[in-house]
Amino acid sequence: MQRTTFRAMASPCEVLLESGDVAEARRVFAIAGDEARRVEKKFSRYLKESVVSRIHAARGRPFEVDPETADLLDFAGQAFHLSGGAFDITSGVLRRLWPFGSHAVEGRVPRQLPSSAAITAMRERVGWPRVTWQRPHITLPEGMEIDLGGIAKEYAVDRALGLIGAESAAPVLVNFGGDLRVSGPRRGGAPWRVAIESVEAPNAPDQLLALQRGALATSGDTHRFLEISGRRYGHILDPRSGWPVEGAPRSVTVLAPTCIEAGILATLAMLQGPAAEEFLRTQETSFWCRR
Repeated sequence: MQRTTFRAMASPCEVLLESGDVAEARRVFAIAGDEARRVEKKFSRYLKESVVSRIHAARGRPFEVDPETADLLDFAGQAFHLSGGAFDITSGVLRRLWPFGSHAVEGRVPRQLPSSAAITAMRERVGWPRVTWQRPHITLPEGMEIDLGGIAKEYAVDRALGLIGAESAAPVLVNFGGDLRVSGPRRGGAPWRVAIESVEAPNAPDQLLALQRGALATSGDTHRFLEISGRRYGHILDPRSGWPVEGAPRSVTVLAPTCIEAGILATLAMLQGPAAEEFLRTQETSFWCRR
């Protein structure tokens, strides 16, 4: 087994290849790293040259996107309608009111909740139906933003695995930030052993899975949350209210044929709050919820 690690999309990434051919491994690892960085460069809202930043810079004027971007926008639009508006790629602006992430001292320093007035005002800038999307042109009202971060990492996993498959027939596992997909079983039909992280002890294993094929994606608040006045607020925000989802599991992991499918199902489950498990049972997929 050969392994490489790198960082991309603000996440630790790794690729495992079951092969004794060092030259083959180098080619495979280069493919995975290049594709992860390409997707990040193209779709990150933090990079000025990204297509997302250029859409924002259009400031209310129609912007023509390429077929790859159009496919992701179509996918996001379908997810919006299937979720009843719970999954909305225009909701990223709400995070200006909820300081999740490394810049916040999570769980240690009490913070004030944003005011209802501030949330109401920010929600005026949220809503996929306010966006004009007529492939290949998107018109984003001035002051609104889109954020493809909820699907880009999983998309990158699927893309990298597909490109690797064209180069090598060796068994491979691609893991970008805990969202992963395998090419199939290991040599001799053995499964890949994959651990689900504990919500009580981050970075420690909670459950070990035997994965023969498909993808796993996880959504949760183990690493991103705020604790204010003794109450924990997870980072999954409901765009319909502007507030963190209440009653959601601490973590949801979903098994699906592709990583982007697993990722959207995990996110949609979190958005269901206390009905997460019920929602996933209707999807007829394997899942693991930790509360």
